[in-house]
This record gives sequence, C-alpha cells and structure tokens, in this order.
Amino acid sequence: SRLRWQLMIMAKVVVLWLVVVAPTTTRAFLQGARSLFRRGASRTAILTVGEPMPWEESLESLSYVREHGVTQFIHLWEQCKQLRRNDELLWGDEVEYAILRIDDEKARLSLRGPEIRDELEKREAAHSYRTEGCQWHPEYGSWMIEATPSRPYSGYASDLCRVERNMRLRRRRLLSALDDDEICPTMVNFPGLGVGDDFWVHGTDQRDHHGDAIPGECSKSTTIPDSIIHPHPRFAALTRNIRARRGGDPVEAKVPRFVPTDSEEEGTHIGGLDAMAYGMGSCCLQVTFQARDAREARYVYDQLAAFAPVMLALTAATPAWRGTLADTDARWDVVAASVDDRTEAERREEEEEEDHHSSEEEHPEKDPRLAGKGVRPLGRSRYSSISRYAFGCDTGGGNGLEVTAARKFSDLEEQAPVDEDALKRLLEAGIDEALARHVAGLFVRDPLVIFRGRVAEVDDRTSSEHFDNLQSTNWNTVRLKPPPPLSSSSLNTTTTTTTAAAAAEANPGWRTEFRPMEVQLTDFENAAFAVFTVLVTRVILAFDLNLYLPISRVDANMRRAQRRDAVLEEKFYFRRVIAAEKTVVSKTRRTLDPWNKTSPRVDPNDPASRIYDACDDMAADDPDSSFEEMTCAEIIDGKGDYFPGLAPLAYAYLEHIGCDRDSLAIISQYVEHVRKRARGELKTPARWIRDFVAAHPDCRLPEDGSLSPKLTRDLAVACHDVGVGTRAAPDLLGDVVVRPIAPDGAWDVKLSGVSIPKHVERAKLLERICKREPFQGYEEHPSNPAMDDLLS
Repeated sequence: SRLRWQLMIMAKVVVLWLVVVAPTTTRAFLQGARSLFRRGASRTAILTVGEPMPWEESLESLSYVREHGVTQFIHLWEQCKQLRRNDELLWGDEVEYAILRIDDEKARLSLRGPEIRDELEKREAAHSYRTEGCQWHPEYGSWMIEATPSRPYSGYASDLCRVERNMRLRRRRLLSALDDDEICPTMVNFPGLGVGDDFWVHGTDQRDHHGDAIPGECSKSTTIPDSIIHPHPRFAALTRNIRARRGGDPVEAKVPRFVPTDSEEEGTHIGGLDAMAYGMGSCCLQVTFQARDAREARYVYDQLAAFAPVMLALTAATPAWRGTLADTDARWDVVAASVDDRTEAERREEEEEEDHHSSEEEHPEKDPRLAGKGVRPLGRSRYSSISRYAFGCDTGGGNGLEVTAARKFSDLEEQAPVDEDALKRLLEAGIDEALARHVAGLFVRDPLVIFRGRVAEVDDRTSSEHFDNLQSTNWNTVRLKPPPPLSSSSLNTTTTTTTAAAAAEANPGWRTEFRPMEVQLTDFENAAFAVFTVLVTRVILAFDLNLYLPISRVDANMRRAQRRDAVLEEKFYFRRVIAAEKTVVSKTRRTLDPWNKTSPRVDPNDPASRIYDACDDMAADDPDSSFEEMTCAEIIDGKGDYFPGLAPLAYAYLEHIGCDRDSLAIISQYVEHVRKRARGELKTPARWIRDFVAAHPDCRLPEDGSLSPKLTRDLAVACHDVGVGTRAAPDLLGDVVVRPIAPDGAWDVKLSGVSIPKHVERAKLLERICKREPFQGYEEHPSNPAMDDLLS
C-alpha cells in the first residue's frame, strides 16, 4: 500500500508538471499525436480494427446503422453548406497486383500479401523524406496487394507525366519484396483460381486477428478454401454475411463458356464460380478526382457513369475463369454475382412477385430487421452500374428543371427503389431531390459488417462511419464521395469560421471515383487509361459536355462491353450532340482553368457560371432520340461532322491551356494508345491472352477451351514478363518499348560512415579488390532501369 501511495504521488506530480509547468510542450505533443492519429485513421477508414458481430447478432443493429448513416450524411451536408469549398484538382490512381509462386510446371497463389505489405510499409516509412513514394493497401485475397502514390497528383499538366513513373516505382518496390520464385503480374484474375486443390501454396494459410485459422464456413464454396481470404476480419465477415443475408446459399456467377464457331457444341456455363473470391479477387485500375465542390463532383459523376461502359470495353482483360476460356472479356458481372446479398424475394422479378403476393406486407419471407423487410424487389446487385443520376440542374430557383433534367434520364426508377424514410429526411434537411434520391438509394441495402463497440458509440456529428458502411459496399461504376466530417474541436461553438474552414481544407473535398476499368499488363497502359480518364473529366468541364443517356441504355452498354472483342464488334449508345449548341455567358464570367493555379475562380453564386450552361436544352431533350449507336472508335475519334470525338477534344483542350511541349509529347503517347486500341490497331489484353492461349503447345482449341496447369503457368509468367519489360508485346503496345523494371534501385542506399566491423570481412573485401584487373574507370552497365527512370 505504501508503494501504491508513492506511485500515486509521483503520477500527480507528473500531471501537474505537464499541465502547469510545460503547457506549451504538452499541447504541441498532443496536437502531434492527434495529427498522427488522423493520418492513420484516414488510411484505414474502411478497414476498422475490431471484432465483427456475427450476422445474427448484427441483425438487431441494422436499422440503427441505416438510420444514423442518413443522419451522418445530413451533418456532412450541413458542414459543406456552412463552409463553401473551392478545392483544386487533386487526383490519384489505384493499381492491384496478384502475387504468384512459380515452378517449372505450375503457378500457384502465394498468400504472402499481408506479410509483403507490412514489409513495404516499413520501408516506405523509412523513405518518407522522398517526394515520390507509394502506399500499400490490403485487398480481399491474401495473394493480392493494392498500391497508390503516396501523395496525390495535382492539377498541372506536368503531373500527368508523373503517373507512369510512379507506377513503375510501385512495381519495382513490390519486386524487391518478393521471393526468387514469386512474380507479381497485373492480371485481372488468375485463371487457375479454383482449379483442383493445389492452386495455392499450402502451409501459408493465414490467421485472423486472434491468431486462429480462418474457419471454412465463410463462403461454403466447393472450389475455394477460406484460408486464401485476407486475414483482416472485415473480409471474412463480408464473405460470411453476404451468404447469410441471401439465405445461407453460396453466391454463384454464371459465365458463358467459349465455344469455337465451327463447333457443334451448344453454349454452356463455366461451373464452380461459387465464392466471393472469384469476383473480389479480380484486380482493377481506379482513378479518383477531387472536385471543386459538390456540384462539380456530382456533374462529373453523372458524365463518367455514361462513359464507363466504353472504358470497360477498351480495357477488357478477363477472358478466362477457373481454367476455362469464357465467351466474355471482362470481370464485371462475375464481381456483381460474387457479392450479391439479395434475398430470394429481392432477386425475384417484379412480374413474378405480383404472381406470388399482392403486397409486401403479405409476404411470408419478410424480416422487419432487414432493409425493405428483405422482400423489396431490387433489380441489381450491390455491385453494378449506377441506378440514377445525382446532378440537378435546378440552382434553387424552383423552375422545375431538376425534375425534368436529372430524373428524365433516370428511366429505371421503378426497378431501382429508394428508402422512402431516408428520402423524406434528406428532403426535409434541404437537400435537393437529385442528391437526396441518390443517397436514399444507398439505404435500400443493409450494412454488411458491424463491429462491436462501433454502433451507438459513434458520434454522428464527428464521424461518418455508419454512412461509409453503406457507401463503401455499394460498389458502382462511379462513386460520389463527400468530404470527411470535421473534428469535434473544429465544430466547437467558439471556433471561428476561418478556423473551421482551415480544418476543412486539410481534409479531402468532394471526390468522384471512377471504377470500371480493368487493370492492364503494363504500367504504360495503366498510365495511358488513367491519364485519358483525367483528360476526359477536364474536357467535360471545359467544353460543358453533356453525355447523359437513359440509365437503361447505360445498362445495355455495360452488357455489351463485357462481350468477346466488344471494342471492335459492339456498338454503344452515345449522345449525338455532346456540346451545348447555345451557351449563355455573362460578361463577368471567367473560364476556370483547372490546370492553372493562378486562374481566377468562378463565383459559385453567379448563375452564368453553372457547370453546364445548357440545362434548359437538356430539359428539352427527348431521351429516346438524343443518342445513337457508335463504335468505340467513333466515340474516341469522332463521327461525321456532328460528333467531334473525345480524343480530338482532349487535344483541343491541351492546346487551349498551353500545355508545354515536353509534357505534350508524353501525354500524346497515352492518347494515341487509347485511339489505336479503339480502332483495333492494338489488341486488348483479353485478345492478347486469347491469342497466347491459341498459340501455346498445350492449347486444346477448337476441341476444348480448358487451360492446362502448364499453359496457365506460362501465361502468368508471360504477363509478368510483359509488365516488367523483359518480353516484347508489339501487338499490345505497338512501337512503345517498356524499359525493363528490376528490384535494383527500388530503395535508396545510405552512404554509411560506420567502419566494416569484422577484420576478416574487411580483409576479404580488400583481397577481392586487389585481385581485379587494373582499374580502367567506370564502365556503364548495358541497362540500368533505375537510372533510366530517374533521367526520364
């Protein structure tokens, strides 16, 4: 007891010194700690550390999370109204990699993703002094890893030239962390996934956060073990809860099997795609943009949603599943099926629903704890194209344009319900109808993973955790992302507007995330499509483009984009006239140049500075006659004298802003690559893979479209070699040559002044030097990839 008393006295003295004697030091320390915490929290906002509730237990909290998710969005909106944002363009990309282990006969999944990511993050932290760096993120599969630039690209044309350089750095650093028998191709999916019981490296099964083996009851798949799921508890809980909500049955994707044209065999489906890993184990390329404000983010969201199917077709790279060639080229529908948590009643067609039950209340399968009681018909999976547009033309004048413009093209409202209670609350909070319907559409779903201690304990004014729970599991081609909430100190009633605005500027603003593209085999291709997407967003804003299509036509385009060789064989619905024919601009309006930091900002209160000045024209549009079918080449290059094409508009934009010659030389390579891909002068990765399979000695075509283990292994190695520049692929890249990428130079080597510790080691080193030929000076190596990247 005497010792306890002495310790208490000492603790009080320390606290008194911290509070009274050194208040400045204490505040600085606490502020630094909070800053570090905020940075860490922002990177793991979705991957919450904790214990997920079992599905049966979480049922009682579903309605609370849904209700308070709406509350949190309303608070976010109120903060945005009070602090008008005028953010500059910041953007970034995400590339995902597969880690495979190779021997002479077979390729297998290497489940070292978490281990490799931890090692890379430590080394990145040691190189934080570098301007250019990488961030590494976990993905659904333990054989996967995601990488992003450590700092966002800014709104300068020269930053478009940073993209490929940073992607090459990511690949080089990932290579430095691999074992000698491991490779990291940027393939969308590993075609050997789910084939036999030897497609992953045994003995490396991952453990959960308690150190226990992940149970086999998550997916209940007959082809894939749960041990390949990433050990973070969220991923296993997602898998288990999706299956539980749909009634306990495993998910199932149906992909048509490729049948040669001269075969008499009727079309069948590739069987056994019965696990979430088939979809969420697919790698992709994503790009996220920070917008000037909410209106710009919403407008770009709508336009990119209409453009998304074209980019899916251009980047198609998934022609095989579970050791079999498919009759499709893209991943989208497989991912949609792999996360489809709808109950049987929700999946039922409306006509069938009317035959069975006259009303929702009479449905015997309803569960009041679920969204829509689990029986509200939902026309699509959580992973899909968008259900409605989010931008409203009405600027508050009450002229009704919002309804006629935003809802006119959202022609599937009956098949895409909204949560009526959420909609009512959002409208009562003063949120315009277009955005309110967009948000209310998220809440027809249930939260899939709820962590213990993170339900009522969450502060709705300073956290968006419940909103993000629904937002992050509505996986659409485009995602609208509001700013994170301000901290409690920033919301204090004594805090000035200037202080709160400064706190808001320190956080990301309104963002639009573009999600349809498939990852490409090389960093050049990935950079080309990322840069082209950025240019399209700038063209949309600079030329006031209007790409609106009826949602039903966007859905049709998504189906077409996944077909075999869609980039050449399919046509896509697209608007005939995409630029406003009549643009009314006030004398005080100045054009905003998103690339020029010195350009004057547009006054958001000036009616003439609306993002799209032809809202009246759009309101008068006939949704059934404003579009026609076009090929990818026509959409990219133009058609006739009425449709200019997106690539010519990109060049016009670059000329308008005065892009410097050196940057333009690099950017034009990317634009030309997209144009050649659209015209069929260069193959898609899907076509390249098909041709590789057809030319392989083990190929069984036309009799059989299955891939042997040796063929799958050789394909994976070939994809990796193309990515690191050790295998030429002119039919994929044209005259572009990928400079070889090697682990050498991935990290800085410190010039140490510490003496070599062991006398024997020092003596051996000196002896080896002395035995060399007479010193002739530095002899340049034939190839030094690290120096090449530095000089470029």
